[in-house]
Amino acid sequence: MMMQVFRFSFSGARVCAAVLIGGSTLAPLASAQAPAGKVVVLKAARMFDGKSDAVVTPGTVVIKDGRIVAAGPGAMVPADAQVLDLGDATLLPGFMDAHTHQTSGPAEDWKQAVLDRLQKPIAEQALDASVNVKKTLLAGFTTVRDLGAGSQVDVGLRNAIRNGRILGPRMLVSVHAIGAAGGHCDEWGGFRQGLFPETGPAQGVGNGADQMRAAVRLAHKYGADVIKTCASGGVLSLTDAVDTPQLTQEELNALVDEAHALRLRATAHSHGAEAAKRAIRAGINSIEHGSFLDDEALDLMKARGTYLVPTLMAIVGLRERLEKATGLPPAIQEKARAAMAAATAMFKRALARGVKIALGTDAAVFPHGRNAEEFYQMVSLGMKPLDALKAGTSVNADLLGVADRLGTLEMGKIADVVAVPGNPLQDIRATERVFFVMKDGVIYRHDRAQ
Repeated sequence: MMMQVFRFSFSGARVCAAVLIGGSTLAPLASAQAPAGKVVVLKAARMFDGKSDAVVTPGTVVIKDGRIVAAGPGAMVPADAQVLDLGDATLLPGFMDAHTHQTSGPAEDWKQAVLDRLQKPIAEQALDASVNVKKTLLAGFTTVRDLGAGSQVDVGLRNAIRNGRILGPRMLVSVHAIGAAGGHCDEWGGFRQGLFPETGPAQGVGNGADQMRAAVRLAHKYGADVIKTCASGGVLSLTDAVDTPQLTQEELNALVDEAHALRLRATAHSHGAEAAKRAIRAGINSIEHGSFLDDEALDLMKARGTYLVPTLMAIVGLRERLEKATGLPPAIQEKARAAMAAATAMFKRALARGVKIALGTDAAVFPHGRNAEEFYQMVSLGMKPLDALKAGTSVNADLLGVADRLGTLEMGKIADVVAVPGNPLQDIRATERVFFVMKDGVIYRHDRAQ
């Protein structure tokens, strides 16, 4: 098998040395800053800018100092630019995943996974997570929202990536997901009393409006970019039914009000309809999962502009876990089957009503790096390929509050660019075959390198 070290040398952009095995980039090793002011041009047969209603031909993106200075068929190519022609491919904005858990992953043995959480030092958990974020970046996802972690590992990952210490996507983190005592967000529910210290607002657990405000403030104190709450029960927790509401209207009102006062967006895990309606009335920015949303909830979302993040890949992951996992408690199996049975019909009804739908996967329920399969899942349930691409780029940028700098290929935006073979409008699964990844003007993957 051929193995070589390859260093990109395009002027005007930071580039990465990478180990190539059989011509495929497996892991960038280091980065270097080329002289400022130089220009790199990416060319391909076609381009989707993230917001338009068509793929254009040919595709051209002009980059200087990590920013896009021109994009589209008419973009002027400076005479002294370094040009990288990617051939019969489509250039797209870097993909975004609005619902991930980068600090954990699926386990085939339920009991061993629980034991690992108790025995692994935090440093080891962080090292495990560093593998997850690398896989996510190389799959073409240059920005993710991480919705719930322990021991501030998510904060450490975000900071280490931002400071260039490890490879990964740009991360918006939530620190602790916030919920009620004994609910889906109460980390050690299901264990005997006294085994662990009781949780409180500092761990994202509260009862009453004042404790919800305290939990938001503490999450903000410890580095949260977004506030995540558990409005309903969940699948992979031991102490709750999957669709029951877990927070009162007053608690959700306080949580969302406090988040917005701190200029943080708020999102609600909610499989159940009543829980979601309470969160929507409180002004939540998005509903995660939404398996059992009824027509009233969907109409309320449409009227208020609340985003739905359906996490269809979680259904795929749950199905795989039901087939393979050992020791999965019967109660969790029952909840998983109920949510899986309801979710696809809900998605179709949301789509028909014109609810705003953003791409999120619940990565960790399935193996990291498979995030792009969510595009296919949405299209298979009736979403147009163009709208699925928008859901994973410009729509997500709006939801995450980063549309001023990310989500589209246009002048002034940060140079996050991916390339896929062929035309994803004809084959949406092309998004699963990303071969080129650029983030902040840095090339992290280029499988067609010469």
